[in-house]
Order: sequence, then C-alpha cells, then structure tokens
Amino acid sequence: MSDPRLTPANGHVASRELQGIIAADEYVTGAARQVSVPVADLLRAPAGPRDRQLLMGEAVRVLEERDGWAFLQARKDGYCGYVHHSQLCDLQEVTHWVNAPSTHLYEEPNFKSRDLMPLSFGSKLTVLEMHARFAQTPFGFVPRQHIVELGEVERSPAQVARLFLGTPYLWGGNSRFGIDCSGLVQAALTACGIDCAGDSDLQEKSLGRDATGNPKAGDLLFWKGHVAMLADNKTLIHANAHAMSVVLEGLDVACARIAEQGDGEVTRHARL
Repeated sequence: MSDPRLTPANGHVASRELQGIIAADEYVTGAARQVSVPVADLLRAPAGPRDRQLLMGEAVRVLEERDGWAFLQARKDGYCGYVHHSQLCDLQEVTHWVNAPSTHLYEEPNFKSRDLMPLSFGSKLTVLEMHARFAQTPFGFVPRQHIVELGEVERSPAQVARLFLGTPYLWGGNSRFGIDCSGLVQAALTACGIDCAGDSDLQEKSLGRDATGNPKAGDLLFWKGHVAMLADNKTLIHANAHAMSVVLEGLDVACARIAEQGDGEVTRHARL
C-alpha cells in the first residue's frame, strides 16, 4: 500500500502519473504555488492534525482546492497534505534564503520601522532590489546580513543544527519557532544541499550509509520514532519531548534515558 504521506492522491483527485494505479474521480497535473506566510501547518486532513510545516517561499504543487483548503505536495520532500488556501500565493522566482536562525521583515528599509512578520531559518524570498542594509521583497524589507543567494549551502549539518539550540519542541514543527526531531535533521541537511525526507522513519530508510567505527559529528542515530544528530563524538543535538526543546545531551546519558523510558535501543547509526 502506498504511503499516504508521499502519495499525491486523496480520493477526489490524484496526480496524473497515478492514473491506472490509484483510484480517483479526477487525475490532474496540479498548479505550482508557494507559501506566503512565515509558517504554514501541513495538515493530514482539512482542519485536521498537523503532520509537518512549510516555510515562507516553499514551492508546492496544488492538486485540489475545496472549501478553502488546498490539497498539495511539497516540492522539497514530496510530503502531501492540506494547507488553507489563504496561506498560498502564485509561484515567484525565489532568489535568496534566510541563513540566520530567524529574522524579521520590516515595513521600510530601517530597523526602527514597523516589523511585519518573523521569518525562520530556511525561509525563501524573492529579492526585488538591494538597499544599503536591507533587501526589498514583495512582503517587506529583510536585513541583508540574514540572507544568502539561493544555491549557497552550508558545509556542516551539525553546525546548522546548533543554530536551533533552545528552540521549543513542537510535534511536526519545521521552524525556529518550534521544531521536532525530524524537522531539525531536515533543516540541517537541506541547508547543506542534502535531500532529506520529513519524518524520522523515512529518514532512517533513506539517509546515508550504515556507519562503522566511532561516532562523529554529523552522524545520525535512530530509535523507533526518534532521530538525533551527533554534535561531536560524545554529544547529541536533538529536539526532544523530554527537554521540550533542542538541546545538547551526552550520548551515553541520552541512550540510557531513551532505553529507560521504554523506547529501546538505537535501531540505526547512519553516516552521510
């Protein structure tokens, strides 16, 4: 049976390439759109529970709009779900992305002007014009030192993950305002130009190779329902519900605690 998280079909419609494979009333190509709010919850059903989140500027393919909800597939990882149609806009050419932990869009190119919205690390923007200290976007002005050109990537996933230290834990979260274990891994790897699935079970199946030898920074450890990254050979960095935030935790301490709370032993040690 197809994984519904990654299958662009909901019974009413299905992506055209699924015709003859999955039953639907209609088969469609879909329309390219993008997220127009700082963070949009990607829901399992209209007004349903959150599965993941999408950030400002992320590209999506909308397969159906019904009763104010868009059924879509995210371009970055193929994840499918529902977003309220008011959180989407026409696709624009993205030119830059936010590489600071978080930033703000301002009404004018002046840090004393009214702030319009916060943006998380990883948000994508269309820069219309560069000013002395700010970049103008369709949604406001962002500090130039908080963005880099699209295509520029970070080098160390572990260093990127450290930017999220102290971020509150949020189930299904993908932003600096709230994130979960797999969201943290995806943010860190995507920033380094590495394709990454959205959920920890999908990451366990697809990322890296089985590691041999001692742990090192950037390695991933998986448990049933959880993933953590090695900040160094003795320390994990992970978003977890025990601390309710992104924290550094001793490797041996974390492994013992996770086993004691009933979640078992490490199921995979992966190296990218």
